[in-house]
Amino acid sequence: MSKELDVKDKKKKRLLKPEITSSSPDMKKTKSIDSLASKEPILFHMEEEEEVDSHDPHDDLGVFKTSCDIMRASVSDINKLKQNKEANAEELEEKRINASLQFVVLKKLNRLAHFRCRKVREGTSEAKQRIDQYHLQLQNLLYEAMHLQKEITKCLEFKSKDEEIELVSVGDFYKEAPADISKPELTKKDKHQRTLARLDWELEQRKQLASKLKEAQTQREDITQEIKTKQDHLESLQPKLQSILQATKPVQGYLGMQYDEVCEQHETAYHLPRPLYVLYMQASAYKEACDTQLKVTIEGDIDAARSLVTTATPDLDEESDSDQEEQETSKSKRRRKTVEARQTDKKAKVLRKHPLSVILDVTTRDGSSLHLTFHYLLVLQIITVNVKVNCGPDTITNSISGGDLLSLDSILNELYPGDHGKTTPNQANQYELVKQGMHEFSEYLCEVGRPYMWAQWLGGLQFLGDNGLEKAKSSVSASYMQQTIKKLRRRIKSRLSLLQQLASLERNSIPVSSDVLKNFPAKILSHVTSWQRSTFEDFASLPYTRSAISTDMARETDMFFTLTMERGSAKLTSQVIITPDYPAVAPMFVVNITWQTDRNAGNDIHVKELEEEVNIHYEELVGRKSQGQLLSNQLQRLLMCFDVYLETESHDVSSPVEIPKEKVFPRTARGPNRKKPYRYMPDLSIFIQR
Repeated sequence: MSKELDVKDKKKKRLLKPEITSSSPDMKKTKSIDSLASKEPILFHMEEEEEVDSHDPHDDLGVFKTSCDIMRASVSDINKLKQNKEANAEELEEKRINASLQFVVLKKLNRLAHFRCRKVREGTSEAKQRIDQYHLQLQNLLYEAMHLQKEITKCLEFKSKDEEIELVSVGDFYKEAPADISKPELTKKDKHQRTLARLDWELEQRKQLASKLKEAQTQREDITQEIKTKQDHLESLQPKLQSILQATKPVQGYLGMQYDEVCEQHETAYHLPRPLYVLYMQASAYKEACDTQLKVTIEGDIDAARSLVTTATPDLDEESDSDQEEQETSKSKRRRKTVEARQTDKKAKVLRKHPLSVILDVTTRDGSSLHLTFHYLLVLQIITVNVKVNCGPDTITNSISGGDLLSLDSILNELYPGDHGKTTPNQANQYELVKQGMHEFSEYLCEVGRPYMWAQWLGGLQFLGDNGLEKAKSSVSASYMQQTIKKLRRRIKSRLSLLQQLASLERNSIPVSSDVLKNFPAKILSHVTSWQRSTFEDFASLPYTRSAISTDMARETDMFFTLTMERGSAKLTSQVIITPDYPAVAPMFVVNITWQTDRNAGNDIHVKELEEEVNIHYEELVGRKSQGQLLSNQLQRLLMCFDVYLETESHDVSSPVEIPKEKVFPRTARGPNRKKPYRYMPDLSIFIQR
C-alpha cells in the first residue's frame, strides 16, 4: 500500500514538473509553476496571514496569469487528444490532472488576495482613527485659543461705570475743586487717586445741582398755581365775550366781516370724516397764510353727519343675509325684492358718500375759477373729486377744435404724471367690488367723481400697495397742498389760454406774443390754411408718424391736431401733439412736406432738422408773459422754417423757380449733412445754422 502511495506522489511530482527540455511555447510558464511548487515545503510551515507579507502582489499576479495559461493550454490539449481517436489514455489523464491542480494554485492566490485586502482595510481604518484623533486634538486647541482670544478681547474692551461719566477736565478740576477734595500733593502723582478725587468732586457738584432743581420745581409749582388762577379768570370772561359778539353782529354785517360764518364752518368741520377734516384744515391754513383767492367751504347735511357712525360700518354680506332672513320669516305680504333691486341696494351702499363735502374754489386773476367738490366714500375709504369750470367774462370759449379742453373728464388729467383718476388708488376696492358682484370702478365715475391721487394726498391718505391705507396724516396733506393748488391754478390758466389760441388758429391766424416777436423776421410768406382736430387713430394711420408712436412720444391721452401751411405749390402738413400738462410739456410737431414729392423726417434729413428746430429749441420762445402761448410761438417758428426750407432747397433745371429768395443767408448749407440755416439772428436779421 505504501508503495502505491509513493508511486502516486512521484507521479504528481512528475506532472507538476514538466520537462524543461521541451520545445513547447509554455516552457517559461512551466518554470514558474516549478518555482511555486519548490516553495511548497516552506508554505506549509508558515501561516497564510504571515505569508501575505512575504509575497509580492506583482509576483502573485504573474503566477495567476501563468496558471490561467497552463489551464487554457491543458484544456486545448485535452480537446485535441479527445478528437484524436488514437490518443494515449495515460497522457489524457495526466493533462486532466495537471489542469485540475491549477485550481489549487488559483484558490491559494484567492485566499492571499483576500488576506491582503483585509490587511489594507485594517491599515486604512487605523490611519483614519489616528487622523480623527489628531483632528479632534486640533479642534480642542483651536477652541481653547478662541476662548482665550475672547477673554483677552473682553478684558481689553472692559469699561468701568466711571468712564461713562463726563468728568470736568483735569485743569478745571484743580481750579474749581477745594484742596480737601483735589489733594494735589497726592493726586498729581497717582492717576488712580486723581480719578477717585474727580469722581468725589462730580458727586459734590451733582448734589448742588439737585438742590437747585428742587428749588426750581417749587418755583414752577407756584407759577402753575398762578396760571391756573388766571385761567379761571379768563374762562369767566367767555360769557361776557359771547354777549359782546352777539351785540356786534350788525356791525360785522355792515363791515363785511364773516366771523360768525367762519366759526360755524369750523364747528361743522368736527363732523367731517378724518380725510376731509385734514383737507379742510390744511386748505384753510394755506388760504390764510399764502392764497387769499382760495375759497374753502363745507356743504352738506349736518344732521345726517351727526347721526352717522362711521366707525361701525356694517358688513355688506351680513346685512344682505339678515335682510333675506327677515323677508323669509316675516308674516307680512310685502313683495320680495328682485335681484336687480338688491343689486342696486348693494351698489348704493358700496358707493355711499359722507353727507358732508369740502368745496375748494381756485380763482385766477381774470375771474375764471375751478369749483372742486371733494367727497369721501365710506365703504371704499377714498376721496373723489367733481369739478366745474367757471370762465371769466372776457374768456373766449367758442372754439370748435378745443371744445373738450374744459371737459370735466379731462381738464384735471395728469395733474401729476400718470394720474388720470380712472381707477381707485386703494387696491382693496377691486376685491370689494368683485365680492359684491359689481363692475370696474371706472364705470361709476359719473356717479361718485374721479379718485385722483392728489385728492388722496390732500386728505392725508397714503396707499401702500396691497397693504391698504394708513391713517390720514396732516403732514402728508401739508407737503402737497401748496404744490397742488399752484398746479390747479396753472392748469385752468393754460387751458383758457390754449382755448383762445385754438380759436385764433381756426381763423388761420397765429397770435404771437409781443415779448418773443423779435425772434421772428418781419416778413413770412408761408401762411396757415387749415387747423383741425384729429384723433389718435387718425394719427397712427399716417406712415410718417410711426416713429413717434414707437418711441412713446404720442399717447392716447394726448390731444391731436392737424395743421396745414402753404406757400406756392408747396404744402406742409403737421400733426401737432399737445399733452394734458401743456405748457409744462411743449407740443410736438411731426411734419410732412408735399412739394414735387412727399418729404418727411424719414426720407429727408432737412425736414428732420426742421422738426428739431421747432420741437427741441423752444426755450427761446418762452417769455415771462407768454408761457401759455408756447403753441402759437412754435407755429410761427414753423412758418419761418418752412420759408427757409423752400428758399434754400435746390431745384432741378426743369423745375420752375416759384419760390423766390426773400431772406438773407450767409450760407445756404453747412457741414457734411448740409444743414439749413433755420436759426434766426434778430440783431443781424439773418439766418444761420445751429
